[in-house]
Amino acid sequence: MTGTRTAPRRKVLISGASIAGPTLAFWLNRYGYAVTVVEKAGTLRSGGYPIDVRGTALEVVQRMGILSKLQDAHIDLRRLTFLDEDGSEVVSLNPHAVTGGVEGRDLEVRRGDLTDALYSAVRDDVEFLFNDSIDTLDQSGNGVDVTFRGGGRRTFDMVFGADGVHSRTRELLFGPEEQFHRYLGYCFAVFTVPNTFRLSRETVMWNSPGRAAALYAAGNNDEVHAFLNFAQPEPPFDAFSDPDAQRNLVATVFADAGWEVPGMLAAMRTAGDVFFDGVSQIHLPRWSSGRVALVGDAAYAPSFLTGQGTSLALVGAYMLAGHLADRDHVEGFAAYEQNLREFVTMNQGLAGKGGATLFPTTAEELEQRNNRLRTLSAMPPTNGQPAHSALTLPEFTAST
Repeated sequence: MTGTRTAPRRKVLISGASIAGPTLAFWLNRYGYAVTVVEKAGTLRSGGYPIDVRGTALEVVQRMGILSKLQDAHIDLRRLTFLDEDGSEVVSLNPHAVTGGVEGRDLEVRRGDLTDALYSAVRDDVEFLFNDSIDTLDQSGNGVDVTFRGGGRRTFDMVFGADGVHSRTRELLFGPEEQFHRYLGYCFAVFTVPNTFRLSRETVMWNSPGRAAALYAAGNNDEVHAFLNFAQPEPPFDAFSDPDAQRNLVATVFADAGWEVPGMLAAMRTAGDVFFDGVSQIHLPRWSSGRVALVGDAAYAPSFLTGQGTSLALVGAYMLAGHLADRDHVEGFAAYEQNLREFVTMNQGLAGKGGATLFPTTAEELEQRNNRLRTLSAMPPTNGQPAHSALTLPEFTAST
């Protein structure tokens, strides 16, 4: 009896251990790849603000075997209340009427609950390198030579950038972010504050033209997520890398705001978890070059206005891995883009609807928005926006 020689496992590197990265790692490992994930943070990032898993993405987490865990972690937000500039109530309604979600099916979970579930699903099967990142990429016909910030050097068959809107991998591959960054005219800050408001499973949002302040209570606990969003014609690039400048900008914009905003600004000064950024999308003419491909926000960030960033990351990672199950990188990357681009475009297009609903910039637009919301409260529940479920997931199997 003659022995059979099995081909060596193809080695791949994924940059980013948030959502797209571990999802991609799960499926590539399933299809026989030897996977390494590098993450610049020292540990898995837990906690964080709530995120949505909707439409086609629900099928991805079901196929990964983590749907029931996420269902157990579902927040079940029950009320969304809009307030006018003087603090009076405009309308209080079911959140699904605004988000386009499907009640009883779509999920909202704390970001950390999702990242924990994804990490638990892959940690025993793939290599994780925390507190490190890619420094350089050098492609050749046989692979990608990678040097790490920590000093290591290794060669991989393929490299994947799942490292977010401000992707280092994308910059190495295609150049500076500015040429692909489509700014949508807003900036935001989010942080946690003590729940002195007696809020439970609800969001309260205050608006004035061009400004919004929200308090989000994910449960009955002692903390709520504070959210401050404002219209800003040009992105404040100087503030993006300067936490003090970020706080000063937000405080200036909201200096004369009423309701609970003065207390939110005071809490922001001492909060240790302030996250500040511009509201933007990433638009790339292509998502790969040679043996390197991008996935999730690094390739096609849709912005939080769509509510689809997490779902696109999950679906994109599934599709990318699946198209590499029995193809080389050339055919696989081409098929990934061909079969996902339309779904991405549809979901990025939701941003205009989200901005108009949540963050009007003039008094006239705000009054029109409020009138629409009052009408929504009298309408039957939505069945969800078609973009969320516009892609039917194919089944992929690895070649033997």
